[in-house]
Amino acid sequence: MAAQLPFVVRALRLEADDVMSVELAPEDGRAVPAWTPGAHVDLVVGDGTTRQYSLCGDPGATVLRIAVLREQAGRGGSAWVHDRLRPGDRVRLGGPRNHFALEPAPEYLFVAGGIGITPLLPMLAQARARGVAWRLHYFGRARQRMAFLGELAPYGGRVRVHPSPEGSAPPLDGLVDGLPPGGLVYACGPQRLLDGLRAAMAAAGREDRLRTEHFAAPAGADQGERGAFTVRLERSGIEVRVPAGRSALDVLTEAGAEILSDCHEGICGSCETRVLSGAVDHRDHVLTPQERAAGDCMMPCVSRAAGDRLVLDL
Repeated sequence: MAAQLPFVVRALRLEADDVMSVELAPEDGRAVPAWTPGAHVDLVVGDGTTRQYSLCGDPGATVLRIAVLREQAGRGGSAWVHDRLRPGDRVRLGGPRNHFALEPAPEYLFVAGGIGITPLLPMLAQARARGVAWRLHYFGRARQRMAFLGELAPYGGRVRVHPSPEGSAPPLDGLVDGLPPGGLVYACGPQRLLDGLRAAMAAAGREDRLRTEHFAAPAGADQGERGAFTVRLERSGIEVRVPAGRSALDVLTEAGAEILSDCHEGICGSCETRVLSGAVDHRDHVLTPQERAAGDCMMPCVSRAAGDRLVLDL
């Protein structure tokens, strides 16, 4: 299981309606863990479960910053942050981990929807530091609900803000026009926005240039079952059989394996596990095509063996 380290809440700030930023410092005064734009951490909330939040501060800062949207229909983690967390409180963090890193490119188009601005904020600074051309389109229900507009203001015309009333489709026509060959699009936001952007990229023959981070597993993502398979835990010497109707994560946890997990949908990356041998049927929404092709890790909450057997580093 990945290590969870103690942190202290240094500051909280209301960044927009229902959006709270939280600054966290290591409890013992040590340096913050190194991270790169696109990374997230696992915050242990009040009931002992974890939630994933993108890091949205400066990688060179002495604190980590996250931003939390109050989810009225959520599982309680965001309400706990807003209602219970206060400066001086101690929390535990896992990570950072990054499956949404900024790849080298001659130009970037960034597209954010609501709280999806958080992983993109440090990317903008990194692109500027690299001297690479970029632009950002930021969609939200209303300006008062769109966090960090003040931090974006100094970028001037590179940033376009699009308040879009709830229920209206984001205006994506022509958004990818002018992106040069080799340019990349980084997007994070609600599924409706990502689906529309993917359709626009596909229509332009540029879908391979899109990089996304999801809030939830895309609708219709179930790829069907491929039967039972055997998993060997190399370090413990245990072998288990994963039936067709169950996830590898559930079976391995019952067998005593310690695997950090949260979403059970293949979107958070918490349960990433090293694969020592065997082919993987990847069903997550985290790994890049290159990482899938390497075949040296998997998300056992959704992914399975492509054959009859896997050997994992557990």
